[in-house]
Amino acid sequence: MELSKTFDPKIAERWYECWVERGYFTADPKRPGPVFSIVIPPPNVTGQLHLGHALNVTLQDIIVRTRRMQGYNTLWVPGTDHAGIATQNVVEREIGKEGTNRHQMGREAFERRVWQWRETYGGRILNQLRRLGASCDWTRERFTLDEGLSRAVIEVFVRLHEQGLIYRERTLINWCPRCETALSDLEVSHKEADGHLYYIRYPLEDGSGAITVATTRPETMLGDTAVAVNPNDRRYQDLIGKNVHLPLIGRAIPIISDASVDSSFGTGAVKITPAHDFNDFAIGKAHGLEEIAVMDGRGRMNAASGPYAGMDREECRKAVLRDLQAQGLLDQVQPHRHALAVCSRCDTVLEPMLSTQWFVRIKSLADKAIAAVRDGRTTFHPKFWENTYFNWMENVHDWCISRQLWWGHRIPAYHCPQCGNTMVARRPPAACNRCASIHLRQEEDVLDTWFSSGLWPFSTLGWPDDTPDLRRYYPTSLLVTGFDIIFFWVARMMMLGLEFTGQVPFRDVYITPLVRDQFGKKMTKSRGNVVDPLEIMETYGTDAVRFTLAQLAVQGRDLILSNDRLAASRAFANKIWNAARFVMMNVEGAPQPIAPVATKKLGLAERWILSRLRNATAEITAAIDAYEFNAAAARLYHFIWHEFCDWYIELSKEPLRRGGEAQHAARFVLVHGFDQLLRLLHPFMPFISEELWQPLRSFIAERNLSAHLPVAGFPKAAQDDPLSEAESAAMAHCLEATETINSLRALVGVHPGQRVSAFLKPLSQAEAFAREFEGWKSYAEVMAKAEIAIVINEDPQLRRGKVPSTLSWGEVLIEPPAGFDVEKTRAALRKKLVESRGHLQKHQQRLANAEFLQKASADTRAEMEERTQELSGQVGLLEKQLGQLGETA
Repeated sequence: MELSKTFDPKIAERWYECWVERGYFTADPKRPGPVFSIVIPPPNVTGQLHLGHALNVTLQDIIVRTRRMQGYNTLWVPGTDHAGIATQNVVEREIGKEGTNRHQMGREAFERRVWQWRETYGGRILNQLRRLGASCDWTRERFTLDEGLSRAVIEVFVRLHEQGLIYRERTLINWCPRCETALSDLEVSHKEADGHLYYIRYPLEDGSGAITVATTRPETMLGDTAVAVNPNDRRYQDLIGKNVHLPLIGRAIPIISDASVDSSFGTGAVKITPAHDFNDFAIGKAHGLEEIAVMDGRGRMNAASGPYAGMDREECRKAVLRDLQAQGLLDQVQPHRHALAVCSRCDTVLEPMLSTQWFVRIKSLADKAIAAVRDGRTTFHPKFWENTYFNWMENVHDWCISRQLWWGHRIPAYHCPQCGNTMVARRPPAACNRCASIHLRQEEDVLDTWFSSGLWPFSTLGWPDDTPDLRRYYPTSLLVTGFDIIFFWVARMMMLGLEFTGQVPFRDVYITPLVRDQFGKKMTKSRGNVVDPLEIMETYGTDAVRFTLAQLAVQGRDLILSNDRLAASRAFANKIWNAARFVMMNVEGAPQPIAPVATKKLGLAERWILSRLRNATAEITAAIDAYEFNAAAARLYHFIWHEFCDWYIELSKEPLRRGGEAQHAARFVLVHGFDQLLRLLHPFMPFISEELWQPLRSFIAERNLSAHLPVAGFPKAAQDDPLSEAESAAMAHCLEATETINSLRALVGVHPGQRVSAFLKPLSQAEAFAREFEGWKSYAEVMAKAEIAIVINEDPQLRRGKVPSTLSWGEVLIEPPAGFDVEKTRAALRKKLVESRGHLQKHQQRLANAEFLQKASADTRAEMEERTQELSGQVGLLEKQLGQLGETA
């Protein structure tokens, strides 16, 4: 079969559906072999593929494909998350365009509409993952709101409630007026903002004066129930216990003392609004203060705010300040920078609100999850993320799990309006278990999305039933996820997995790096630097995108993506394609399959490439096992590009031309080496590897050879090295001599097709070196296009007119072409050297600049260091070349 001259990624990507149809990705718990199981972090059903997904899925697919080829019973579960707030927001915007809203539609009609939306658009991102090559078991696709997972959610809620670990309480929570729901602490973002500090006078009830308080939120004063000072603040000792008139409202409120008040803030006196501030709420509980809420769920002022009812927060603030000014109660206003709590989804400023919510008591669950990481049952990669995990888990607060939404898992609690009883049950109860009323009302709230996601590793395998999948594939082997959801998701899966299965949900957690643009900037819509993976897959090919992501995935370091790196990976694919064309052209007419050749009958070059294959296989396998995907990709690249393509293909030309047994041996090693190379490559670049393996397959001598690469055996490093130490040294001399002769050819301007005369002068043991040289002379002469002679006893005339290069083991000299102008070449090299030294000096100065080192990110510093090393290498090479031409640089 003749391959086309160029590689077309789109043609190769057709293999995906073939693999799916043949069931290569479908797991069977009855299949023998060690188990490797993994669950995909379920993308939001609203989502579209972004670079974070592409990186995450690529790394998962690399290890899943590797384990499948290694004979593991492999399961990769795909699925999507119902994404409560995000999905509800999308559908609300859609129906808003139609002139209605969810309240007008009613709950049941709205839920039907969301399900319709999910049926139409919900599979979009999974189809995009297929385009990326994700080898998931699509027969086991799950959705966090499907029937099985819903049953698991109810079972977990009921059991936690029965154990006293779920409770309902009226307390202060984070509330988003835009989303109209409670949020857990983790769903709150904090940002610095410029605001003001307002100094307001509160008149004493006895008319003897006033006390001035400082606040950033004058609109909440309408719900004040006290003014507080520190008991040790001498300024206010005589005022403690007195009452003040609350400005604008007129309510009498007490002046209290509390040790938590910071005397240095403002005037040292603070207003206490227990229904709208977390610190005030705690002080209010300690002093038995009334809790007066002055806003509704949309952030509008309610009836308790008196004349300000109906205004939104910002409008009310302006009105309150205007009225305080008119009454002479606003002493001063100062600029003040302070932290704002905002919704992590919509960026709306949050409002602390009094509300009845459901909570999980987290301490006992967290303690078990901490112990599981400390004792090594679960390990983070990189390991430093364990400290982040511990810091949060050791200071964790109870988890608010109820959300005031309609899309999600409705809480399985039932309220009796007649007697006020609340029941938690797996199925709707027929009657109240206290008063026997049949008029029950199910809880309106739904569960936090992360509650159902926290069950993902075991609920997707059939829990609470004792299924074959659960017995075979749980605990899972690995979780690949981003650092930003260690708390949201990883920690909760650990807690719930241990609580309900008694085992950790996964053995290893690999935390992916953050993807940045080529300038090291975070990708954001506002910067306009977001890269669409589908677009770059269209431009460079899916394999090139996957390989680039793997190459750049250094543990613990952000990933800098650039078009240059993508183009380099595309060039790598083309290099492999051209190598395949060479292999196929040179096995044309050979028997199929090509009979294996015993190692001892192979030539030196053949044994050398098999030795390099052995080394590469061991190193690539070890790197994948350690989740060092970048190291595996780098070693694979080096073996394919340099050792196989640059060296062995050139080395094979001499025995291929010779014919006979030498030709047969070279053909066998070309086929065997390329077969193993494609198998090593397949987890990283599945499409091109399959496209090339198919025409090669008929030449491979292997019993029970698989029909396709996804289920072909992964290479194992040969037990014995086919090359002795002496032979390895000889081949190193061969390659170094060849490289040096070619370097000198380029330096002196020899035409590529012209042969040159070259001389090797060993530093010692010249006769032994001469015998070794005979073993590789023919290879070097073909690859360097040179007539090479060994110099044992140097003739004084030998050096005249020659250009030398010194190596660790000897010297290489070549005869330059007639008309070679030494001075002109020296002048060009000197100019390049001056330029390179100038660039190097600038980079070295920046790296020595303390201010730069302090401000620059770790990745920027790393890039600068890498570029400095490159420039240093360039300077060294130019100095060496000038030295070869007899000039000290």
